[in-house]
Amino acid sequence: MSRIFAAAALVAMLTAPAFAQTSTESMQKLENELVTKYGEAQRARAQRGIKQVAQFWRAEDGDQAAFEDLVRTHFAGDQAALDALFNRMQFVLESIGGHMNEIARDMRWQSDLDLGPVLPFDEIMAGYDPSAHINDDFFANKLAFVVLLNFPITSLEQRLTEGEKWSRRQWAEAALALYFSKRVPSDVNQEIARASADSSQYVATYNIWMHHLVDAKGNRLFAPKLRLLEHWNLRDEIKADYTDTKTGLAKQRAIQQVMERIVDQSIPEVVVDNPNVDWNPSTNEVKATTVKDADPGEGRPAPATITNRREPDTRYAKILETFKASKLVDPYSPTAPTHIQRSFEEGRQMLESRVKAMLEEVVSSPLVPRVAKLIEKRLGRPLEPFDIWYNGFRSSSKYTEDELNAITRKKYPTAEAYKADMVNLFVKLGFTKEKAEYLAKNIEVDPARGSGHALGAQRRGDNAHLRTRVNANGMDYKGYNIAVHEMGHNVEQTFSLKTIDYYTLQGVPNTAFTEALAFVFQAKDLELLGLASPSAESRALQTLNDFWGTYEIAGVALTEMAMWHWMYDHPNAAPEELKNATVQIAKDVWNQYYAPIFKKKDVVLLGVYAHMVNNFLYLPNYPIGHLIAFQIEEQMEKAGNVGAEFERMAKYGSLPPDMWMKNATGAPVGAAALLHAVEKALQVVK
Repeated sequence: MSRIFAAAALVAMLTAPAFAQTSTESMQKLENELVTKYGEAQRARAQRGIKQVAQFWRAEDGDQAAFEDLVRTHFAGDQAALDALFNRMQFVLESIGGHMNEIARDMRWQSDLDLGPVLPFDEIMAGYDPSAHINDDFFANKLAFVVLLNFPITSLEQRLTEGEKWSRRQWAEAALALYFSKRVPSDVNQEIARASADSSQYVATYNIWMHHLVDAKGNRLFAPKLRLLEHWNLRDEIKADYTDTKTGLAKQRAIQQVMERIVDQSIPEVVVDNPNVDWNPSTNEVKATTVKDADPGEGRPAPATITNRREPDTRYAKILETFKASKLVDPYSPTAPTHIQRSFEEGRQMLESRVKAMLEEVVSSPLVPRVAKLIEKRLGRPLEPFDIWYNGFRSSSKYTEDELNAITRKKYPTAEAYKADMVNLFVKLGFTKEKAEYLAKNIEVDPARGSGHALGAQRRGDNAHLRTRVNANGMDYKGYNIAVHEMGHNVEQTFSLKTIDYYTLQGVPNTAFTEALAFVFQAKDLELLGLASPSAESRALQTLNDFWGTYEIAGVALTEMAMWHWMYDHPNAAPEELKNATVQIAKDVWNQYYAPIFKKKDVVLLGVYAHMVNNFLYLPNYPIGHLIAFQIEEQMEKAGNVGAEFERMAKYGSLPPDMWMKNATGAPVGAAALLHAVEKALQVVK
């Protein structure tokens, strides 16, 4: 029996009550006892706490007498006892969360970092979640029940309607209770960790050796040793090729063909991360290569036989694994019984309907055809589907990729070199020298096996980790650009953890906010290299670039959202069925919002993002992040100090998005600011 089905089989057994449903009479009796002991002022708290404990009590927790004993013993009826419990839990959760995070990081060290081959036992280590049993343990030893007895579980609606009147302490108490608002068995948590690690490993090794893409005559468009990860590096190569006036267009068309074959799984299985074969993505023909450009140990070994047999829907099998693992949580999440609801209402603290409306406002904006017309004018040709990644509004278009690579490789030959330069980078971003040294001291830099990521600390005594790809000849521009983005995450992670007033409020409202703050840094990557200086025109260009990027990723997010709804509607689907559905969804979204602009229907490029495979409905964070980033950048410009404003915003914590944004900029989250700025930018850029 698979782990997924084994874990699912636990549902009925683990949700069986310990005794007949606690009667209203017995609960009322307990409530009256507590009120007699602590006073009428405690009635509402006692009533709520007893109900919350009863909701999560199971057979293994004890009988009616045990239930009543826990309530009588652990109800904090005076402020001193409540403060003691609150403060101890703040301390304990930081210790446990922080150390579990460090252990998990160490278990994934070899698989996440570019430190040599990943051996079979490394994959086992990467799939282990040391915190999988924590929730179980806290319910088993009754500590979770003590928290639930004394602090309120709140709904998103309640937090949104009442929260603006709450104190910081009340928000921290609400956040504390949410730690135990689900009772998920450790087997389920472990299955989620395994599915995540498995799909992440699949994504991290999905490279295409570009020198081995050939046309019908055997011509090679790309340089030797160019090994691009799907989808990040392929997309970034499209962006970089706008500066190549000789072969750039042919390269972009070839990459589009590669992407389309990844989405529809017509890509030959043998070409994935294989420098020993040549592949014509147009005809799908594969043959042994006569060119050897891989270093020893790089890529997959030469196959015994070469065929053009397609990848057997592995991409969609991995997506289904993450879906099925996520779905195991559903029975244990009464307030958000699907991963979709948890992703939006708990993860983002936003209703899905509101997010969808914001994304649709962007992709259907009348500004889109106006910006598209401007892009066509700048390109001197009609738009093609890959131009959803048009990069010509950015100042980087003044430089070729080779020029940028030469600069970054010389400046950052190793991850250590980037680490050594971080103080200088922070000062350029507007932080004081003292603050820059503090941040550099609290961020480590590691060479990533994949494209890169930011791994935050979970306790004040630990440091955040910045991961980016560093090749043997140094950090190329793509790796540098990612490093600057991830550094933005790390700075947010440092401020929102180490300077927060209550641990349970650490972080930001949702991942889109940390993405937004990371975008602020990433947009300044060329300035940090000394290659660009702000001007009215460059700011207008940046606005148009942000808008076009938001237009692109909003469609990708809508595609992923529809894919997750389809999986919930078809929970027993086979990989091929999911593939066919996703391809159709990608076409449908394209045909509605993009075909009128690009004059081509049934394009599948919106389904290419690797996040769909291993990031559990993550992609909506990016377009929301773009909208938030623009609001944040606008405020920073008004204030005239990126460093100080960044710190002020990040220190506010994980309160709901609109409250956070009102504190940061004075206005709630929305698309209006970006759309208004695009109108102004189109008057500057002709």
